[in-house]
Amino acid sequence: MGSSTAVAQTRADPALLKALARAFRWQRMLDDGRYGSISEMAAAEKIERGYLGKVLQLTLLAPAMVEAIVDGRQGDGVTPPGLMEGVPNGW
Repeated sequence: MGSSTAVAQTRADPALLKALARAFRWQRMLDDGRYGSISEMAAAEKIERGYLGKVLQLTLLAPAMVEAIVDGRQGDGVTPPGLMEGVPNGW
């Protein structure tokens, strides 16, 4: 019998996952001392400082919220721009 590989299917939003991944990667870079400030990182990475700061705020989401996003259970109205403006009501 040949082996079969199970493919995990997810409804996770690729844009939300990418935003979360960036947020945690950038936070790790700050924590590790690669950059001394958000402004320094923004200049070095050629990213607008305000955008970088808003993305970094995603690292402050409750673990249950991050898990819901990763599992694709965040709801239809949850988008990267919306999350960067604040957590939706009812979440």
